Amino acid sequence: MSTYIVLGLIVLVVFYLVAIYNKLVALINQYKNGFAQIEVQLKRRYDLIPNLVETAKGYLKHESETLEKVIAARNTAATSLKNAQANPTDPKAIASLNGAESGLMSALGGFNLVMEDYPELKANENMIKLHEELATTENRIAFARQAYNDFAMNYNTYRQSFPNVVVANNTGHINDVTLLEFADTAEIQEAVNVSF
Repeated sequence: MSTYIVLGLIVLVVFYLVAIYNKLVALINQYKNGFAQIEVQLKRRYDLIPNLVETAKGYLKHESETLEKVIAARNTAATSLKNAQANPTDPKAIASLNGAESGLMSALGGFNLVMEDYPELKANENMIKLHEELATTENRIAFARQAYNDFAMNYNTYRQSFPNVVVANNTGHINDVTLLEFADTAEIQEAVNVSF
């Protein structure tokens, strides 16, 4: 009889450990999907920026340095996104993406400051449409980033809890997920909104 009790307890423990592992897998897939949603919006932004710069080129002939900074920051951010996309669990790749996105937001902020001196550019219909699209995209990025960070926090909390941490460490889930900490939403809105 005691053998059956011991075997029953062993089976229960095994099922419990399998349940913990399966939950870890589900949570990791959830945050990877969250990252994929951010990726879509970031790529949309990266595609809009060359159009924005091209529209501004005719007006900002003496501001080529500003335009070059925006394009360089965009290219750096796009490269960082590709690296993070290849391995969204790599903390260094996510930290690089965070830094590149901050640099891009800074460059866009400088671009918008320069635009203030060119009222005819601000009134350009293409520029108005591009800024509206960019502002919409920034809102989507903020929403997707919040969802990703929520998924990452759920994974981190579950992984760090006991006895989950024991299972996690023994099954390859040894790192916490790095949060995406782009510029604050208010900073993003300030960087892309131009008063027309």
